[in-house]
Amino acid sequence: MGKLPNLGHLFMTIFLNNFSSFMVLPAITDVTMAALCPGQDECSFAIYLSGFQQAVIGLGTLVMMPLVGNLSDKYGRKALLTLPMSLSIIPLAILAYSRSRNFFYAYYVLKTLTAMVCEGSVHCLALAYVADNVPVGRRAAAFGILSGIGSAAFVCGNFVTRFLTTASTFQVATAVAIAATVYMRIFLPDVAVDESLKTPILSRGKAKIIADCPNEISPIKSDQIFKSRPSLRDMLTMLQSSKTFTQAAIVAFFLSLSDAGLHASLTYYLKAEFHFNKDQFADLMVISGIAGTVSQLIVMPILTPFLGEGVLLSVGLFFSCVHTFLYSVAWSYWVPYAASMLSIFFVFSQPCMRTIVSKQVGSCEQGKAQGCISGISSFANVVSPLVFSPLSALFLSDNAPFDFPGFSIMCVGFAMTVAFVQSLMIRVPPPISEERVNNPNYVDA
Repeated sequence: MGKLPNLGHLFMTIFLNNFSSFMVLPAITDVTMAALCPGQDECSFAIYLSGFQQAVIGLGTLVMMPLVGNLSDKYGRKALLTLPMSLSIIPLAILAYSRSRNFFYAYYVLKTLTAMVCEGSVHCLALAYVADNVPVGRRAAAFGILSGIGSAAFVCGNFVTRFLTTASTFQVATAVAIAATVYMRIFLPDVAVDESLKTPILSRGKAKIIADCPNEISPIKSDQIFKSRPSLRDMLTMLQSSKTFTQAAIVAFFLSLSDAGLHASLTYYLKAEFHFNKDQFADLMVISGIAGTVSQLIVMPILTPFLGEGVLLSVGLFFSCVHTFLYSVAWSYWVPYAASMLSIFFVFSQPCMRTIVSKQVGSCEQGKAQGCISGISSFANVVSPLVFSPLSALFLSDNAPFDFPGFSIMCVGFAMTVAFVQSLMIRVPPPISEERVNNPNYVDA
């Protein structure tokens, strides 16, 4: 598939990076509760603090994602991958050392600051890297495999966490994050940089030239780095260039809105209602991850050539709705486990949506396009905690207007339903033509 050696090193990099990130997820709720509200299963302060952090991170990534994607088109994917992968090590190292209240606050501040650059950057750049190396007709399967690698890391990371102490979890995660960065710098080949580039950031020698992205050769000055951030007008122009791109952007917004809302609410909901802890969270995530991995590595590559990305996107979003509504009305501790098994279907959503976006732009715009969608998703990540965190805190408290602890999660399901309805309206056109690649002012009829 395309330049397989390049993709092999990319997949290993993504696996190690995601393994490190995901293995701390089951433990972070317990760490937060122990630092802020020791001995309690419900803590509105922890919910509000987590929601505030998520909103600030979303605001930061809203600015950074388009910049990172656009810079990677000019300076190379590998150079831009180095920054978020290196920064992500710092917060993990803090909790690896201590999880007392003071160290938790230090982690909280540094995690918020570093995640503005790190959150979503690695995935966005990996998508652009795959698009550089894989022909248009095979990108859906390649994106599915990339997501499957992420799901496999999710399973392995949470499975390992299930058998580690909380302290060991953060220590191992820090070591793996360092290994991922070192592996990427040594083994991952750089590809697809702007023809005008003379010396890529953090790289030596001359950059490779893209044959299908002609540009006038001119020296790059250091003060031009910050001019590489696309303006709001540039993003609007990209959104207007294709009706399909616009529809995919709407799906991305509501999908991210609901995903972020579920992420912000679910663990606190399960802890308050069913007294889940690190081990139960890990079990739940392992079940979901195994189903998602099997789906993305086996089921999706088989179904995509027959059904197409548009149909699979709608299928994934439909089961996302079912999955979310099941969580919201869970009447017993086993219901969340059953709902998590639906990931065998709802994991179709992200790779199919990203594939549709990838096919709407030329080869030299992949980083910009994926960064644009990531920026829209980041905006949803700003809005989501402002809406769903207060709802979660209210309906999990003793002051709820009516007895429905999962009400905030049901509202998340309604947001997902909007994405599903929009996906039904998408008519996926043929891949982008050479006319569009060579003429940036070209607009679909």
